[in-house]
Amino acid sequence: MLRALHKFPGLIAALLIVVMTLSGAVLSVLPALEAVQAPAQPDLTLTVATLADRIGIAYPGVEQIRRAPSGQVTAFYFDAGQPGAVIIDPATGVGVRNYEPSAFQRWVTNLHRSLFLDDAGRLTAAAGAASLLVLSISGMMLTLRRVGGWRRFFSRLRGPLMGRLHVEVARVTVAGLLLSSATALFMTASTFDLLPQGSTPAFPAAVSGQTGAVPGMMALLRDTPVDSLRELTFPYPDDPTDVYMLKTNTGEGYLDQGTGEMLIWADAGAWQRFNETIYMLHTGQGMAWLGVILGLMVLGAPFMAATGVILWVQARRARPRIIGNIAAGQADTILLVGSEGGSTWGFAATLHAALTQAGQKVHAAPMSQFSPHRYSRAERVIVLAATYGEGTAPASAKGFLDRLSDLSNAPDIPLAVLGFGDRKFPEFCAYAFDVARKAEEKGWEQLLPVSTVDRQSPQQFARWGRDLGAALGQPLELAHSPAIPRSHALTLISRRDYGVEMQTPAAILRFAVPKDGLWARLAGRSLGRFSSGDLLGIVPEGSHVPRFYSLASGRSDGFVEICVSRHPGGLCSGQLIDLAVGDSVKGFVRHNPDFRPARGRKPVILIGAGTGIGPLAGFARTNHSGRPMHLYFGARHPDSDLFYGEEMQEWSTDGRLASATNAFSRTGARIYVQDALRNDAERIATLISEGAQVLVCGERSMAAGVADAMADILAPTGSTPAMLKAEGRYVEDTF
Repeated sequence: MLRALHKFPGLIAALLIVVMTLSGAVLSVLPALEAVQAPAQPDLTLTVATLADRIGIAYPGVEQIRRAPSGQVTAFYFDAGQPGAVIIDPATGVGVRNYEPSAFQRWVTNLHRSLFLDDAGRLTAAAGAASLLVLSISGMMLTLRRVGGWRRFFSRLRGPLMGRLHVEVARVTVAGLLLSSATALFMTASTFDLLPQGSTPAFPAAVSGQTGAVPGMMALLRDTPVDSLRELTFPYPDDPTDVYMLKTNTGEGYLDQGTGEMLIWADAGAWQRFNETIYMLHTGQGMAWLGVILGLMVLGAPFMAATGVILWVQARRARPRIIGNIAAGQADTILLVGSEGGSTWGFAATLHAALTQAGQKVHAAPMSQFSPHRYSRAERVIVLAATYGEGTAPASAKGFLDRLSDLSNAPDIPLAVLGFGDRKFPEFCAYAFDVARKAEEKGWEQLLPVSTVDRQSPQQFARWGRDLGAALGQPLELAHSPAIPRSHALTLISRRDYGVEMQTPAAILRFAVPKDGLWARLAGRSLGRFSSGDLLGIVPEGSHVPRFYSLASGRSDGFVEICVSRHPGGLCSGQLIDLAVGDSVKGFVRHNPDFRPARGRKPVILIGAGTGIGPLAGFARTNHSGRPMHLYFGARHPDSDLFYGEEMQEWSTDGRLASATNAFSRTGARIYVQDALRNDAERIATLISEGAQVLVCGERSMAAGVADAMADILAPTGSTPAMLKAEGRYVEDTF
């Protein structure tokens, strides 16, 4: 519900919000410009009486004096029957330049307030402000759900770049967007008289009928400082029944033009002051610096509108459409999905279709929308949960375990949990097991024992489906074909072979970047942008499951490069190793934004072995700023397995690598990369104390050995690899 509340107003009102916020941003800087251009008032004790007398001498036909919140004083007058307006220097009462309202400002103001459509336009603009308010509140709540509460509101984000940019900008600008949209709605309601109006004094019923009093004779004007002046209106010439009208920031009233006495005065009430405060907060009038800040903040709205639409399009492509999704309150089967990249949703769609065909009413939703009180007719809950990173919740499952823990009693309908993961990783399906364990602690009845699917195996999914069907008392066949992202032809342009002498063939393969047209890039049909550390997905012939290889290059390098070694029985690695220059394979990019050097100038320790050197070499290749990067690389033998040997020398010479340490396990020394780390323990501990980040890439066994070595190195400092991981300073990419 919360995601829908955030998504649909944004999609429907995106263009309107962009127009409103851009025009509002332009208007926000005008009070600051006006304040800068306004003549200074050197005498802070200057009174309205003195100012009016000075202006009266310079402009005998003055009819009104206005002081803007910026401090700019403007006099409106008649001279020989012709109207005029000048900006006044308060020190002399003489105009410094003619007052000419900006046609551009009027145009932008009319666009912002009413879209040039009068009352209908004002209501449309109000609808845009309401949409922005809903988006701000729902977006803030979604962010809190994603990061885990207020205390972690500004914590480090993970996930694809576009999503992180969307949330990063939102976290910085949400306060300004909330304030601007709420005040805009208040001002619209006031414009249409939907709110109480401040009291205005009635025109005096009786005046002296005399004329001739000048402002300097009037006690009220002598006691009113110019700083509090809003407006002073002079009586109409030769009309003894007219009066002076004074407006200040404390109230307004009328003065007799013959005696100078105050006839009527009304203090500004609390509601009037509140209205004026709202106006000031929305426009920046009277607080120019706030206007500039709010203007900068609301510029985030067009950016978020653009990124939001892009994210929606990407999600639509990644997440299969589930046909016939029943409302939660009407469903007899609740299907909850925890997915990071979208593949688990494909399995959910297959299960949803099979259960629906079997006559069940099925409601599918993200695990983050877990709401047992809505499942009034449900007979079972099925959870399909992927695992992100080292056993943590995937994007669409944020908050599920917290909500489950907060329940006083477990739901009285049975639960089935199916985990998705890759058995090569130590935390295989760890999140799914956490869900099952927490459910068991709550006393939640299990429909089936927790089961797993390894590497998106359709066969394992089908076997689980048959077990589910047996538990439900009806046959259930799940024929799933995993969706493969759009692939692109990659042509091999060069290869460098290694490991032949050691009977472990490996190669650095460099492919040309596919040449895509502008429309393909705009439509998201190109290979897209990629960086070292991202993953290149290859679907080998004879398989439906992609294999992933860490990229050793970025888009700016002009080529796609990976390191590959032939694995015994490896279908994809064998096909890649057998490629000749000119051959092509189909591939796609999966972003891996967590595995790359953090921003800044702090040192980076790169640790890898074998083909794990790929992304580390990519990081070093693009380190043109000379950031301290220290490479530790493990291989079998320098004569056959020293990937990027020539480049290491070049990068060490030109400063892209601060140091490069190699460890060879098939020489007389028989040193592994973890041994090299221990030999350099003092320097590594110093680098860590200076804030260094550690990036490890290679086989899981190597990464485990490196973690043990780093634990020993850090022990005297009181730190551990786990502590660095929690800070985002120790990141692994293992296979």
